[in-house]
Amino acid sequence: MSKPLFIALDFDDQEKMWLFLNQLQPQSKLHVKLGMEMFYQYGPEIVRDLSAKGYQIFLDLKLHDIPNTVKRTARQLAALGVYCTTVHALGGKEMIKAAKEGLIEGTPEGKEVPKLLAVTELTSISEDVLRDEQHCSLSLADEVKSLAHQAQTAGADGIICSPLEVKAMKNEFSDDFMFVTPGIRPASYKKDDQARVATPSQARENGSTAIVVGRPITQAENPQVAYEEILKDWTK
Repeated sequence: MSKPLFIALDFDDQEKMWLFLNQLQPQSKLHVKLGMEMFYQYGPEIVRDLSAKGYQIFLDLKLHDIPNTVKRTARQLAALGVYCTTVHALGGKEMIKAAKEGLIEGTPEGKEVPKLLAVTELTSISEDVLRDEQHCSLSLADEVKSLAHQAQTAGADGIICSPLEVKAMKNEFSDDFMFVTPGIRPASYKKDDQARVATPSQARENGSTAIVVGRPITQAENPQVAYEEILKDWTK
């Protein structure tokens, strides 16, 4: 299984996104994450444009609705030819199952079905928030593990979680189950709004399947150098 490094394209403007991407080489097969901000502004066309240029797209829309609505939406997203997309694990087994069915139904003949990833707890969530705001009696690690098992049972291909949580549960899942981890920061970089972070090498050692990196690359003085350094730390 390949170990992608997804660059989070968290821009507020399409022109800024393309200016950034044009600084990176090689562009073909580069893995990128497109989130709600850009998708809601530019719609499916921006996904088609990125795909036409050879980018492998992680479309991160975190679907969370009744099963039928999620299934119909997933069917549309699959037609765009993305590499993977997301739902919220808290939506329940039936919703996750419906999303998977929609991706299968919507995938054009001869194309690979997009991977379905279930978001467990956002990396901005702390133990205090889990206890005091979500009123969850489980520890953060146990809650993530519970949601991960639920997602796997419902047919998801993997989960989104903190790199700090992978090691403790990696051996409970099949080898092809994906652990995609945001909250990745080089050792010298500030945490920003992330509560649970790790370096690329720590994520690798913990068993992450793929990592998501945004500001350390997109806001770097030299994005190409920053990307190559993080990729080296991730894959060495």
